[in-house]
Amino acid sequence: MKLTTLLFTCTFVALPLPKTSWAQQTSNPLIAQLKSPNAKARAKAARQLGKSGDTAAVPDLATALTDPSSNVRSEVIVALATLHTLPSLKALLMATRDTNPSVRLLAVNALVGWYTGNIPSLGFVAQSYHSAANMFQSGPTAGVSPGTMVDPGAVAALEETMQDTRSIQAARRAAWGLGTLHAQAAVPDLVKAAHSVDTELATNALNSLAKIKDVTAGPQLVDLLDSSNRDVRQTAAITVGILRTKSAVPKLESTYKTDSNIHDREAVLGGLAYIGDPSSYHTFIEALASADQNQRAYAAEGLARAGNNQALPALQEAMQVENKQNAKLAILFAQSALGKTQSLEQLVDTLPSRSYGDVAQSYLVELTRRKALLDAVYPYLTDSNATIRRKLCYVLMYSGNASSIPQLQPLTHDHNGDVAAAALSAIKSIRSRTNSAA
Repeated sequence: MKLTTLLFTCTFVALPLPKTSWAQQTSNPLIAQLKSPNAKARAKAARQLGKSGDTAAVPDLATALTDPSSNVRSEVIVALATLHTLPSLKALLMATRDTNPSVRLLAVNALVGWYTGNIPSLGFVAQSYHSAANMFQSGPTAGVSPGTMVDPGAVAALEETMQDTRSIQAARRAAWGLGTLHAQAAVPDLVKAAHSVDTELATNALNSLAKIKDVTAGPQLVDLLDSSNRDVRQTAAITVGILRTKSAVPKLESTYKTDSNIHDREAVLGGLAYIGDPSSYHTFIEALASADQNQRAYAAEGLARAGNNQALPALQEAMQVENKQNAKLAILFAQSALGKTQSLEQLVDTLPSRSYGDVAQSYLVELTRRKALLDAVYPYLTDSNATIRRKLCYVLMYSGNASSIPQLQPLTHDHNGDVAAAALSAIKSIRSRTNSAA
């Protein structure tokens, strides 16, 4: 009896499992549905595969990018973006060549979102146009984090899409995306796109050049200050300013003095403010008393960058009568830049503001590129307000150097998880930018 039992047991263990049985147990049935004769079923399968998190499905989803249904291809793109693997990135590069303009636009959004963490949806696509005149308010740090490595293939795919104006919406979005990814290699093509007859493509290209901040592009854009298109003209004025194009100063000064359109004057003053050339000092002092609050703010910014301490009395007088917060913050920025450290503290205190916190953060990024002001900000990293600590981490992400890492280290253990995460991100970015192992 014992022998029989032993023989049975041995025989059972020795039996091999059929290969087909194992495959059936591990195969995702949704993958098979990608080949269904019903387009709705294929689209549903792609959608569910994206939500499933099954990265093994990426090769099959990539193959489905050739599906005859544009709805299916769109669902596949969202699924690939959601699964977020290197093979899915390669598939998204292919999708940017889709023959359907809507699918191609979605692929561009997915490709850029692969780096920013924004997964596109199949509904409303956000308007891609953003005036360069609002870039300071929306932050000079817009885009991927410093040190983010972008696949050259992704840049090339966006450049190719931008140049193909047969799918104009995708071309416009690609121009925007190149700026979001800080694609320096795309600067020559962006300069060409800035001269496009399509207004939105041109302004998106200009905005992207402003984000990338390659100053060599500036002189190639000065001619756009004479564009017959007002949107292009105004955006170019801000962009050449952000790029510190000194050769644009005479034209900007002339336009400010002779143009009667308030929006044109505001844009050219903004350009002058970003350049901050000492020769514009008297223009800034005059504009500090403008009836327009945006011009007053730009005037203060210009004085900050012009670096003439003689402006301090005029700035103090302007602060006493100023009743608009955006202009007040600009004055604080100027006073801080010219050595009034008490104003720096007021900027820091503004960081928790929902309405103006990002503006203060942008000013602090620029100010702390100066060693003295960088050192002056460090004590605020221990502020009792978690929002101040967190936002200062993001300031240092862009302007900090190796000396900032020891200051940030304690915050990696902050009791507030958002602060700790921001500190870790800042340290990572600083190390990437400075090649520091501190």
